[in-house]
Amino acid sequence: MNEASPVRRGEMTARSSWIGMRPGLPYFVTEEGRSWTPIGQNDAITWPELAGLFQRRDLPAVERHLRWLKASGVTCLRLMLEYNQVEHRYFEKPAGYFVPAMVRLWDDLFRMLEDIGLCVLLTPFDTFFLWRRWRKHPYNRANGGPCADRRDLLLCPETRTVIKRRLGFASDRWGGSPALFAWDIWNEMHPSYGRDDPANVWPFISDVGDWLRARETARYGRAHLQTASMFGPRLIDHPELIEPIFHHPALDFANTHLYEEGTIDDPADTVAPARAVGRLMRSAVRDAHDNRPVFDSEHGPIHTFKDKHHTLPEAFDDEYFRHMQWAHLASGGAGGGMRWPNRHPHVLTPGMRAAQRAMADFLPLIDWTRFRRRNLNEEVEVSGAKVACFACGDAEQALLWLLRDEGFLPDGRLDPDLPAQEVRVGVPEMRAGSYRVTLYDTKRGAIVVRWRLEQTAAGRLDLPPIPLGADITIAIQARGRAGE
Repeated sequence: MNEASPVRRGEMTARSSWIGMRPGLPYFVTEEGRSWTPIGQNDAITWPELAGLFQRRDLPAVERHLRWLKASGVTCLRLMLEYNQVEHRYFEKPAGYFVPAMVRLWDDLFRMLEDIGLCVLLTPFDTFFLWRRWRKHPYNRANGGPCADRRDLLLCPETRTVIKRRLGFASDRWGGSPALFAWDIWNEMHPSYGRDDPANVWPFISDVGDWLRARETARYGRAHLQTASMFGPRLIDHPELIEPIFHHPALDFANTHLYEEGTIDDPADTVAPARAVGRLMRSAVRDAHDNRPVFDSEHGPIHTFKDKHHTLPEAFDDEYFRHMQWAHLASGGAGGGMRWPNRHPHVLTPGMRAAQRAMADFLPLIDWTRFRRRNLNEEVEVSGAKVACFACGDAEQALLWLLRDEGFLPDGRLDPDLPAQEVRVGVPEMRAGSYRVTLYDTKRGAIVVRWRLEQTAAGRLDLPPIPLGADITIAIQARGRAGE
């Protein structure tokens, strides 16, 4: 195994702010106690916007792109340390030898992320291509690697050792960087990696997660947050996976990939996918019963793009994206979820970046450092129009997103000129007191109106009539809190 010197920059910033959590708070905070929300998407070192990193072909273009992301409200990228859709991006080749060009690539990227102020959710493998291209992968025993069969990746002791070595190398080299948000220790846990037995997932997480936490604690005096992601539809086939993904004590937050069949993965309109997100996130919030943060780190029209070889029209995709991110946030997720582009070219559109900026500008209207929300999608009362309601709240704050479920254009988008219709909204279980209510336009990224309401007794908070066009977001916050 080659040994590269740790990055001095990471050592110098080892005491800089890391992203953390508070017990019972379903959102993230910095060490200084400030709110931090993951807004971003999946990217890859072979995709157009980061391709200039390889062999330093165009570092200035990559830096310009990252600065644009920052200006668009993005805080976090989800990246795979090894994205082996092609043959020349293996992080190790052979197993145990860390390819110098790839190590330098990640050195450069972490330097940029630190300078710009972006974070990364880092996972060690793209397991999709690890599985599909197993015949050529360096971990295959036929290529001198440790594992005789890809079905033993979670079970083989020699493979477990090599996985830990990879994570240990990455942690030692870049773990001191404030740009590292968290580890996704395995992308899309699936029973197939453990001889089709879901019972093999829990011990893998225990072994690898505890080992990595102990290593980081010994080196840095603390450890980065950990999660393990899950291809959401597998929770239907294997509900026993809910226990390790949502409850494992080695994992700090729950992470799922929202690819519901027929709605999210192949959308015919822009409302059904949002309804699916609301339903799936309500289940996820319920399953994470200790109130740990929950968010979707992968979604998009995967069936449309990968199987049908069709890229959604940009105007449709922009609305589909915007609707899904607000359904995710309002249903109790941390942030708006992280899109897998599933477009050609494989990048997000300017309209999607505008939607991320609008969400980032909305976030200060809620005090996330105190928001111990529960999902209220089905508890909020709405009348006056055909509306899909997405909501979460506690006794002092609430977040609602109302989406019309009528008035579709022939292409499946909502009619932007849909006549406004007056709706009435009642939010349950709010304490008595004074409230600030803010209506927010998700498309323009602007406050529409602010009200001050008085609640004389604990119970349902009834809002004034709301003229609802296509959609509106509502932030409700008790006055008299810190900062009021």
